[in-house]
Amino acid sequence: MKKVSLLLMKENKKGRICEISAGHMLQNKFMSMGLYVGKEITKLSHFALRGPVAIKTGRSVLALGHDMAARIIVELE
Repeated sequence: MKKVSLLLMKENKKGRICEISAGHMLQNKFMSMGLYVGKEITKLSHFALRGPVAIKTGRSVLALGHDMAARIIVELE
């Protein structure tokens, strides 16, 4: 399986979070949003010029900032 950053993932593709390269505080923030290692996500859209990245996890749709999305490494299906 191929591992890429959430930013490089194509739209409407599914993947599983395999790594979150962030500090303790940001990892806790991700956990409170329901994002953790092993969680399956679908990338919905990515706005150009460092805009937000929209993802779907479970029944929730989240918009992550460009820098936050860059810290999530996804294993593609």
